[in-house]
Amino acid sequence: MRFETAGESHGECLIATITGLPAGIPVSIEFIDRELWRRQQGYGRGGRMKIESDHVHVVSGVRHSRTIGSPIAVVIENRDWKNWTGTLPVEEKDAEAGKEKPVHRPRPGHADLAGVIKYNFGDARYVLERASARETTARVAVGALAKLLLRQFGIEVLSHVIGVGPVRLGRAATWEEIAGLAARDEVLLNCVDSDTESRMKEAVDHAYRTGDTIGGIFEVVAHGLPPGLGSHITWDTRLDGRLAQAIVSIQAVKGAEIGFAAEGASAYGSAVQDTIHYDKPAREFARGSNRAGGLEGGITNGQDVIVRGLLKPISTLRRPLESVDLPTREPALAAYERSDVAVIPAAGVIGEAMVAIVLAQAFLEKFGGDSLGETRRNFDGYLEQVRSF
Repeated sequence: MRFETAGESHGECLIATITGLPAGIPVSIEFIDRELWRRQQGYGRGGRMKIESDHVHVVSGVRHSRTIGSPIAVVIENRDWKNWTGTLPVEEKDAEAGKEKPVHRPRPGHADLAGVIKYNFGDARYVLERASARETTARVAVGALAKLLLRQFGIEVLSHVIGVGPVRLGRAATWEEIAGLAARDEVLLNCVDSDTESRMKEAVDHAYRTGDTIGGIFEVVAHGLPPGLGSHITWDTRLDGRLAQAIVSIQAVKGAEIGFAAEGASAYGSAVQDTIHYDKPAREFARGSNRAGGLEGGITNGQDVIVRGLLKPISTLRRPLESVDLPTREPALAAYERSDVAVIPAAGVIGEAMVAIVLAQAFLEKFGGDSLGETRRNFDGYLEQVRSF
């Protein structure tokens, strides 16, 4: 399974193409749209979310609500595009005088300066349009398709927020609590503990009042995975490495953690490793804990896979930092673009999408199949092998 996205933040639409999914997977447009809606939610979002109401349009690869094995193409319209047609035209003749919106004062922490240097642009507009997290709308649509595949085999991927600024959730969350969050029709900061969520909201409010932004930590949990996805054989097949890369590929995410890696780095080995037991009635191996986050040697071990994303504060500030004016090279305050104060819940939904994509890829590498029925037979045969081990 492979995918690519295309489109700019204020372009006509966002596009994704997906290849390698088996034929026969049930596809629900309602489910994909629900995932897109979840990405738009959360306390601290900016004005753009009041404009966009994302809806997926499937162009190819799905017929009668099932995949047909051919490449899937999806399109999500940018409603704000109508306000930018004269600013970012495809052809120069369609440019409208007075509609230019150049960005000449790069924002610290954004792709602006590195991008204009790399591509030899005089205007950072072309950089930020693609670097924007608006691109992740397409990734969430792809992730929804990956989730629909995984669901056929009892695997679910969800997220919750465990930190906003200095505020932390001081306990582990149960799978049932996390699943309950995903079913809500109102999203504040997607934390399982209401008291902690209230303190998180206060931290976001403080950032807003001071013209600042705030980061945090989201946790993605994959539930129902079999042991044996991924491999220890080569560096690039280790699943923890692939998951970490996928999480850090999300805009503003600067770090990833598998299981309780940070906590384990300051402890002794005897306090970190998960003890192994054998449940004879169930004919399966069990663990006394899950500090490894469901991965050992780059392979799933049958426990929940736990991945965290560490999200820096958004780079665009209402009280801009010092920068430089590109044409004059003189000191200047950084440009301001309409932006968010906090995006941690939305980043968690994007994290779900990326984890689901990587797991779906590993799943199909393991079990293959041109059709869902063939994949299921391979999967069932493997589970029988695991039970008889």
